[in-house]
Amino acid sequence: MRSALRGGAAVLLGAGTIVAATGWLYLVRPRVRLPGPTVRDALALDELPHRSGVPLVLYVSVWLAAAILLALVARWARADGLTAGLLLGLAVGAWLYALNGTSILVVRQIPAHDAFRSAASEQAVILPAVLAGVLGALLGRTRSSGRDRSRTVLAWAVGGVSALAIGDAMLPEHRRSLVAAFDPTHVHGISKALVVPIAAALFVVARALGRGSRRGWQVGVALLAALLVLHVGRRFDEGAVVTAVAVVALIARRDDFRRSGDPGSRPRVIVHLAIALVGALVYGIATLWLNRLMADQPYTLGFALRVTGRAIAGMSFRGAEHLSEPVADWFPVSAFLLAWGSIAFVLTEWLAPWRYRLQQESHERGLAARLVSAWGIDTLAPFALRSDKSYFFSEDETAFLGYRVVGGVAIVAGDPIGPIQSCEPLFRRFLDFAHERGWRVAVLGAGEERLDVYRALGLRVLYHGDEAVVDTATFTLDGRAIRKVRQSTHRLRRSGYEMRVLRPSEIDPQLRAELEAIMDAWRGDAPERGFVMALDTLFALGDDDAVFFVGFDADGRAEGFLHFALSRAGSALSLSSMPRRRDVPNGFVEWLICGSIEWARASGFRRVSLNFAPFAALFASSEPTRSQLVVRGTLHGLKGWFQLDNLLQFNRKFFPEWQRRYVVYERKRDLPRVGVAALAAESYLPFQ
Repeated sequence: MRSALRGGAAVLLGAGTIVAATGWLYLVRPRVRLPGPTVRDALALDELPHRSGVPLVLYVSVWLAAAILLALVARWARADGLTAGLLLGLAVGAWLYALNGTSILVVRQIPAHDAFRSAASEQAVILPAVLAGVLGALLGRTRSSGRDRSRTVLAWAVGGVSALAIGDAMLPEHRRSLVAAFDPTHVHGISKALVVPIAAALFVVARALGRGSRRGWQVGVALLAALLVLHVGRRFDEGAVVTAVAVVALIARRDDFRRSGDPGSRPRVIVHLAIALVGALVYGIATLWLNRLMADQPYTLGFALRVTGRAIAGMSFRGAEHLSEPVADWFPVSAFLLAWGSIAFVLTEWLAPWRYRLQQESHERGLAARLVSAWGIDTLAPFALRSDKSYFFSEDETAFLGYRVVGGVAIVAGDPIGPIQSCEPLFRRFLDFAHERGWRVAVLGAGEERLDVYRALGLRVLYHGDEAVVDTATFTLDGRAIRKVRQSTHRLRRSGYEMRVLRPSEIDPQLRAELEAIMDAWRGDAPERGFVMALDTLFALGDDDAVFFVGFDADGRAEGFLHFALSRAGSALSLSSMPRRRDVPNGFVEWLICGSIEWARASGFRRVSLNFAPFAALFASSEPTRSQLVVRGTLHGLKGWFQLDNLLQFNRKFFPEWQRRYVVYERKRDLPRVGVAALAAESYLPFQ
C-alpha cells in the first residue's frame, strides 16, 4: 500500500511539474532578454501573435530545472535510472507533442495529421524530452545487475542504430523509407559527411560495450550525443527518438560498464592519434603543393590547410574549390578516407582489450616449480612451467595456473595446480582478472576431477579428446594382442640398438647438440607445438623434473629420443616430445616407449602419459550417429594437418587407460573464438 501511494503521489507531482514548466516560460520570457538562437513554438499558445519563440539558453534553463525536479521525484519514488529516464522522457515528450500539435491544429487550421507531424519534429518537443530522460537516468537509483545481459542488449542496440544510419547512407534511393527516418544523411554539408564515420565508430563501440568497457561507454555516449545533436539541429523526429533512447539507456546503466582500459595503451594511442592527424595534414599540404599549378589561386599554407580541412570534414565530395580536374575529384575523397580511417584505427586500439604481456619473474617461476612438485598430480602439471606462460597465483600463493592470451582469449593450460579447496577461489579471481582486461577465458586439457568446480562458476564444458596413460604395474609385452610391439622391440635389440636413460646434467655438450639437431630436423619448417602437453625447450627442467630416453644404433650414433617431464606428486612420466631421424627402423618409437615404461616401473612411477588423441571417443565409437559421421568425415579431411586418428591408432598399441580431457569456456558464442585461439596457441595457425 505504501509503495502504491508513493507511486501515485509521484505521478501527480510529475504531471504538475510538467504542466507548470510551460507556465514558467510564460512568466520568465518577458523579463529576460538573452542573445543567441531561439526555439520556435516554445510557447505554443502564443503562436497566433508570432511570439512563440524563446531564446535557446532560456528554454534549456527552464526545462533543465523542471527535469531536475522530475528526476528527484522519480528518485523519491525509488525508480531506477533506466525506468526514470525512459518514463520521464516519454511523459515530457508526449505532453509537449500533444500541446504543440493541438496549438498548430487550432492556429494554422491545417489537417490534424499534418499538424501533429509538424509538432513531432519540433525542437521544442525534442529538447525537453531529452533533458528529462537524461536527468532521470542520471539521478535515478542505480541498479547494476552484475551480469552480461544488459551490456549485450545495449551493445546490440548501439549496433542497430549504427546499422540503420549506414544503411540509409548506402541506399540514398530510399530517402522516404522507414530507414531514412532514423538517419540525418540527407542534410547537406558537414552533418551529411559525419554520419557515416560516426555510425562506423559506433560499430567499434558496440563490441567494447559488450565487454563492459568504461572507455567504450564514454565514447559511445559522446558519439550518440553527437548524432543526437545532428538530429535535433536538423529537426528530425524518429531518428532523434531512437538515438535519445540509446543515450538515456547508456547513461542509466552506466554502472554496468566498469572495466577499465589498458593503462599502457594511453601513451601509444596519443602518439598514434598525433601521427594520424599530422599525416593527414601533411598528405593534404604535400599533394596540393605538387599540384599547385592546377589551382586557380596562389599556393599558401592557409589555402592548403583550408582545402584539406574541408576535405577531411567531407564538405567537398563534389569537387574541391580552386582545384581543377582531376585533382578536385579524387583529392577530397582520399583525404577523407585517410583521416577517418586512421582515426578508426586509433579508436579500435583505444577500445581494444588489454594487451597481453608475458610476465614470469624468477620468484614466480621458482614458486610455480615448487607448487608443481608438491601438488602436480595431473600429468599435465609439469607443462605449466613452459616459459611462454604467465602465472596467476591464489592470494595465499598455495595454488596457481598458467595461461596465455591469444586473440582476446585467456587460454589456461590444464587445471589449476594446488589444493582442491583453493582451485575455485583461484579461478574465480582469475575470471575477474581476465574480464577486467576484456578477455574471455577458456581452459584446454581440463580433467574430469575439476569439472564440478568449473560448472559451479557457470562455465561450460565440451569434450575434447583422450589422453593415453599406461599403468606401469599392469603393462606387459606378453600376449598375442601386443605381439607386433614385442617383435619390433626384439628386432631392434638384435640389431644392436641400445637405449640409455639420461638426466639433463648427464648429457654432454656434444650429445646435447646432436639431440637438438635431431629435434630441429624432425620438426623441419613446422613451428614448435604443444602449448598444453609439451615443454617449449628440451633442457628447461633439471634432473629432478625431466628424463631422456635416447636410442643409439650399433655404431653409437643417437637416432632419436623420448623426453619426459616427471610428475612426482602424481607418480607419473609425461611425454613431451619424441623426435627421431627420418631413416630409423620401424618400431623405433615403440621400442623406446616400452623401455621407458619398464624404467618407470622400476623407479616407482605408476603411470606413463603418452600422446593426447583429439576426439578419440568419436573415432572409437562402433555405432556412430549421423552427426558423428559428419564430424568424423570432416576430421578425416584434416588428417594431414592434425594427425587425429593416427595418434589414436598409435596409442592403442600400448593398451593404455583413457583419461578424458575437456575444453572449458564461458558462453556458447565464445566457442568459435576459443577454437581459433586454441589452434593459434598450439601453433596450428600463424598468429599468436
